[in-house]
Amino acid sequence: MPDPSGAAGQATETRAARDWIKILAQYRQPNTWRSSFELAVTLGAFLGLWALAWWAMSISYWLTLAISLLNAAFLVRLFAIQHDCGHGSLLTNRTASDWLGRVLGVITLTPYDVWRRTHSIHHSSAGHLGRRGIGDVHTKTVAEYASLTRFDRLMYRLYRNPAVLFGFGPSYLFFLQNRVPVGLMNSPRFWASAMGTNAAIVAVLAVIYWFGGIMPILLIFLPSTILAATAGMWLFYVQHQFEDTHWAQEEDWDMHTAALQGSSYYVLPPLLQWLSANIGIHHVHHLYSRIPFYRLPDVLRDYPELAQDNRMTIRESLTSARLHLWDEKSKKLLSFAQARTVAH
Repeated sequence: MPDPSGAAGQATETRAARDWIKILAQYRQPNTWRSSFELAVTLGAFLGLWALAWWAMSISYWLTLAISLLNAAFLVRLFAIQHDCGHGSLLTNRTASDWLGRVLGVITLTPYDVWRRTHSIHHSSAGHLGRRGIGDVHTKTVAEYASLTRFDRLMYRLYRNPAVLFGFGPSYLFFLQNRVPVGLMNSPRFWASAMGTNAAIVAVLAVIYWFGGIMPILLIFLPSTILAATAGMWLFYVQHQFEDTHWAQEEDWDMHTAALQGSSYYVLPPLLQWLSANIGIHHVHHLYSRIPFYRLPDVLRDYPELAQDNRMTIRESLTSARLHLWDEKSKKLLSFAQARTVAH
């Protein structure tokens, strides 16, 4: 139940971001039955569609491909459930939550312990201009970009190009970068996580190859993984990359303010919201990451003022793909063309 002292409808501008923490703490307790149900439904559908796609190879490779692309949606949802494991918000037992995350990490090609650490860094430094580089989409300020050499500008433009961010980038991240603990290379623990996940992935693919040859890998594993990685990258991008997002230097940065103002509420149709495990309610998640994903809609229901913050429809989100530079003066994310106007 909502805190009766915080009447719904009060504008969030009149309530400091930190003040929401006590209110949101009421939603943090996971329901073991509900968590198990959500996992069973998602994993069952994923494995069922895998089996159906394999069977369909005897009928049509095109049918197999269509089923595998549909299954990408459930792979995205499995990653979102793994994400909750990393925050300790899915199960009350942290050990069970971590081992479930490690198993799901084999399916999502993500070394769980490495990801959990880098994602924790992301949560503790989101919107901090002095702590960019791990667990985020790299973003330069207008002033930083202006000071780059021509070659470095070209490299940054290439990195921020949608064809790279949402084309080549997701495959590079999940198939190549995740194979080593990037950003944590000096830790044996994280090397063990990466190498253990790699070994498990190879073992699973070897079993698939043994029973079905190369075609299940080419027609089911690769298409579903690539599409899921692309969708996941897009979701992560729009959650923090929008015109009125929040970035600040050390002296002006506050973690709770950055969470509320620097994370979007991605308004999706009900089916897409379910398949993405409510991750679009990202500002609430960043404010209190221990809330299970299936309780995030309860927060918006009880405190509808939060549903007005940083709202972004699918159509509106498409424009964010052309925003690349943070302007510290206007406090907005700008396109390269807008940045040139500011510079002049």
